Amino acid sequence: MTKTETITVALADDHHIVRQGLRLVLEREGEFELAGEAGDGLAAVKLVEEKRPNVLVVDLMLPRLHGLEVIKQVKKSFSETHCLVLSMYSDEPFVMEAMRNGASGYLLKDCDSDEFLKAIRTVASGKRYLTEVLAERALSGYLEHPGKSSLDVYDTLTNRERTVLQLAAEGLSSSKI
Repeated sequence: MTKTETITVALADDHHIVRQGLRLVLEREGEFELAGEAGDGLAAVKLVEEKRPNVLVVDLMLPRLHGLEVIKQVKKSFSETHCLVLSMYSDEPFVMEAMRNGASGYLLKDCDSDEFLKAIRTVASGKRYLTEVLAERALSGYLEHPGKSSLDVYDTLTNRERTVLQLAAEGLSSSKI
């Protein structure tokens, strides 16, 4: 992706005001085109399927399908779309799972608009992006525990099984699922 190309961006966050603010940040820059917005995880996957944006900016805590599962499904079926997590959660398990599921970057919601745009440009170009505090933590963790990894049982579930698990966790009955 060269600097003169338009970067198409889709936004997935369950808070309308957040999507509206992000849209305004993107619109003031000439190099971005908004592909669409989604207020839940299932709508985010459908949006990516229909629009095939360069970048999906995705929150982790989405209704109907968790952001981690959104990332996994998008990367499996639409690998040309880069996923950038924009979350308030800086806990290592969230960051590591997002990256393992295929996220190209992880950004905290307390970032400023310049860092937000830089992160989009970075992941759109095929590179990874971690906000500075997370990058420092990741490096420190790696240096303290090199080569440490474990199998997560969640990784053994199919996409459909994950969707059913998510909907059950949200309290839906078997007939509604």
